[in-house]
Amino acid sequence: MPKYVIEREIPDAGKLSKEQLHAISQKSCGVLKELGPQIQWVQSYVTDDKIYCVYIAPNEEMVREHARQGGFPANRVSEVKQVIDPTTAEA
Repeated sequence: MPKYVIEREIPDAGKLSKEQLHAISQKSCGVLKELGPQIQWVQSYVTDDKIYCVYIAPNEEMVREHARQGGFPANRVSEVKQVIDPTTAEA
């Protein structure tokens, strides 16, 4: 199943409180439950003005539908083509 990185532009995302992040996470999980098991939220990274989310989904359209139903921005959705890490450098 394809993996996607979603770039969400959210001004002052890095200043969101624990309670705000909790509410956002609950909303996301509620939408995921409605969409079914074919879409999964793996992890998100919060930076100053963006949240980068990793999802597994059958297609980009489902990722965008999750964003639409949740009221989340999805400024850029990119399919992961390869994964590399330090072990990639080993012969």
